[in-house]
Amino acid sequence: MRRKKPVIPHDYHIHSTFSADAQAPVEEMCRCALALGIPEIGFAEHYDLHPDESPRDWLRVEEYFTELERCRAEFSGRLTIRAGIEIGEPHLFQSETRAMLARAPFDYAIGSLHWVGQNALFRHDFFRQPADAAFRTYYEELERMSRAGGFDVLGHLDFPVRITFDVYGGYDPRPYEDWIRPVLRNCIDHGIALDVNTSSLRRSARVLMPGPDILRWYSEMGGERVTIGSDAHRSDQVGSHLETALEAIRAAGIRYITQFERRRPRLMPLV
Repeated sequence: MRRKKPVIPHDYHIHSTFSADAQAPVEEMCRCALALGIPEIGFAEHYDLHPDESPRDWLRVEEYFTELERCRAEFSGRLTIRAGIEIGEPHLFQSETRAMLARAPFDYAIGSLHWVGQNALFRHDFFRQPADAAFRTYYEELERMSRAGGFDVLGHLDFPVRITFDVYGGYDPRPYEDWIRPVLRNCIDHGIALDVNTSSLRRSARVLMPGPDILRWYSEMGGERVTIGSDAHRSDQVGSHLETALEAIRAAGIRYITQFERRRPRLMPLV
């Protein structure tokens, strides 16, 4: 019997040219989602304030919302388009984060850890130390960020895997369970959803962020809120590997996908 293809409820982690590192305009991303039969997408444009970030504070908020509204009218009745934002290190820039989220009717805010101190996690420099030291430092900072809260979705929880497969030859979260569980507890206590992010499946790592072990721990602890996202920066990446994300979510015992509107979550049963 042929296995039924899972229904993709949304792709909540998409970047357009309103992010400095993305390559496709909003309308092109929308048309790609329509072609794939994805009924709802969310743009998560970068808002980065780290002093060493380049370019820093790049998001043009008013232009972003003008284009979203134009595309919402263009694709009305065919595609739901959510206004998201991906905030780097929100715990270090709490007043700026609050001010940004008050400027416009965002549907959700993703909080992501891209820097630890002066070290960028998308470069190899941070990983010129033993794996245990690197991951411990990362997860301790992520615990501080998730404890501070102020955002709706935790972006790509084990983000360093994008580099660590190249540097260390692999990644197993189980030795770091005692550092990861406090992060999950903070998310549950603050009502923060997990971004089950598929972008590392397009890299040498070939793993979800977070993967099956972490999703299982989250479910065992009572966690229910997850979103799925391709972290697309080009139109051909929209929707990529989201079936794999859904399979891992179901296998972990999580029964819902979380949708957001005006920063209000709604748990939708997985079908």
